Amino acid sequence: MKAHLLFSASAIGLVYLLVGSLPLAAMPLVPEKQTLGTEGVKELETEISLNTSSVDNPVKIPGINELKPADAVEVENTGDHPVVSTAKELAPLPQEAPQLNRGQTATFTAENTPKNSLKLAEKPANPEPASVTEEISVTPSQNQETPAEFTAETSVIPAQNPAAPAIAQTGISAPVPTETSTAQKLAEIENSSSLEPAATNSETEESSELQQVTSVSQLSDVRPTDWAFQALQSLVERYGCIAGYPDGTFRGNRAMTRYEFAAGLNACLDKVSEIIRASKSNLATKEDLAALQRLQQEFAAELATLRGRLDTLEARAASIETNQFSTTTKLSGEAIFSVADTTKNNNSDTQTVLNYRVRLNLLTSFTGKDTLITGLQAYNIRSFGPNLALSTGAFSGLSDSQAKLSFEPQFPGINPETLSSTDANTVELYKLLYVFPVSNSITLFAGPKAETSDAFQAITPFAGEGQEAVSRFAGYNPVVRVSGGTSGRGLASAGGFIWNISRKLNLTALYGSVNAALPVDLGFPATPLGAGAFEGSTVAAAQLTIKPTSSIDIGLNYAYSRHKLNILATGLGDADLGSILGADREPVSGGVRMNSFGGTATWRFSPKIAISTYGGWIIADAERSNASTTFNSWMVGFHFRDLFAQGNNAGILFGQPLDRDSVSGGARFQQNKATPYHLEAYYRFKVNDNISITPGAFVLFNPEGTKDNDTVGVGVLRTTFTF
Repeated sequence: MKAHLLFSASAIGLVYLLVGSLPLAAMPLVPEKQTLGTEGVKELETEISLNTSSVDNPVKIPGINELKPADAVEVENTGDHPVVSTAKELAPLPQEAPQLNRGQTATFTAENTPKNSLKLAEKPANPEPASVTEEISVTPSQNQETPAEFTAETSVIPAQNPAAPAIAQTGISAPVPTETSTAQKLAEIENSSSLEPAATNSETEESSELQQVTSVSQLSDVRPTDWAFQALQSLVERYGCIAGYPDGTFRGNRAMTRYEFAAGLNACLDKVSEIIRASKSNLATKEDLAALQRLQQEFAAELATLRGRLDTLEARAASIETNQFSTTTKLSGEAIFSVADTTKNNNSDTQTVLNYRVRLNLLTSFTGKDTLITGLQAYNIRSFGPNLALSTGAFSGLSDSQAKLSFEPQFPGINPETLSSTDANTVELYKLLYVFPVSNSITLFAGPKAETSDAFQAITPFAGEGQEAVSRFAGYNPVVRVSGGTSGRGLASAGGFIWNISRKLNLTALYGSVNAALPVDLGFPATPLGAGAFEGSTVAAAQLTIKPTSSIDIGLNYAYSRHKLNILATGLGDADLGSILGADREPVSGGVRMNSFGGTATWRFSPKIAISTYGGWIIADAERSNASTTFNSWMVGFHFRDLFAQGNNAGILFGQPLDRDSVSGGARFQQNKATPYHLEAYYRFKVNDNISITPGAFVLFNPEGTKDNDTVGVGVLRTTFTF
């Protein structure tokens, strides 16, 4: 009965998605804005997932999607992994101050900004000033509610506030993003699981600083026939109150607010006062002073309002500084509640379970460009595999089944470093990683708690433990996960770099050691994965991320890894433990070396529909005997963005989990071998910016690659809170 209900619900959900996508399929092909884990591969969209402005390269940490190179490391909170990115942004320029011509300044009306002028962000009706000083120099703040700051020479200087580090939740993912999750700088940690460098945009925009002019003839767009020419000439040549743009224009048709005019007037009054104190004659007449006095009286209320608002802002800023959590640290988090169940496998069954996982990520910056990611997590999840007889053997905790959920750790309930058990609800440090840029194109990262996915961007749109696909199979190419690369608990000490070669090309590489903290190898079972930074279980991996067009993302992966046990450590199937089977189909004793190759591609062929695919090939060779096995896996699926409502995403995918493709030497296939397949569908409903609900289900055909297992269905209702 439970199986019947589960498959019925899955079928209805699948039909619902297919029917709902029909009108979208007819949409014209429109390239979507480029997004890379790093800005080179993902252009500023916003896991380790390091992202940079040129190429999306998210660095994910279990539980956070991205790193961004150079100038500033920005960590975005994607809800799954922190993503670190680096990108420069110029504050918008304030509107120009008008000419002070008493006879022609009766009213000011907003006009459209000329196309060749620097655009200002639209100001609210009552902008708040940043400060008013003796010089008329306008410095717009990032807060568009505050007007530009004015100083003695009417020149506009944009505020320069480098982007603060932002990290997405997961195992590092900066979040990560469609344009460049170590994959846009650490994604805001997979909660901290993917460090993605966001693409750095080293190209600075045209300077917005206005240059002081001494003659009206220096302004190329001002003509003697202009109605305000004489007033402008007087202000420029007699009082020095006017500045021009770097291209030699004045742009006198731009609109301004009364507050801006009041601030500009106040600056001119200060200039006149200086002239009077200097006792310079023939520069200001009594009539001029009388006119200025009348204007000052007319705008007395606006000037008083400006001063009052400035005092209020200063008081609020002082209060925030006094009561803030930290001057250097930002807190982000993710909590997942889930209800899940499965159908039977032969005579093995499971109960309906209610699980949770919570991650808290502290994102700290010491220079404004670097990011230290500290991730804490607790969970009560236990895998379905052993209860369904899909995970077998004395040390099945080091492997898992194909019935694994996206948000459960690779080794739930066990410490793989010592094979000791861990209690549910225990708070543990799952991410500790430092990311810092060394140039405009290169970002380095290192830490004692990191994972391969922290550095490599997830090219597929199905990645996102708390937001997208509900199975572990869908999120990453298995080549990224090999050798414990995404354990969900920061299994390895790792270090590496993110190199944004260009806006369309990014290279990320790392080296990791599982038991680098242990000084002595005590053998099995005390230290089953070895000890030391170079003699234990290790992985050296690289990903080349390519962005040929704004609608296509490609990731090419290679990894060389070894374990002192005969284990793949992907957390994707029972074949992980005993990856090479001997003549009697028992696991070959000793260690294993692996060469892994993978490719992932996503094509957004319309603004809201993308097709994504990956393929992986792993060659495992026994260290103590002549035995070798190759594994392969592939997936293809469709992702729908804003389906039925904005913010609601859906996916449907089909593929083959890791399966033994060939054997040689003393290696053998498992009993009753059959090719396994995986079919999945889900729909994420966005309740608001911080809460989403995702019903989903997947079906396993020939699970674990043998005919001995029944077809198994897994259904889950996942609720995710991000903060």
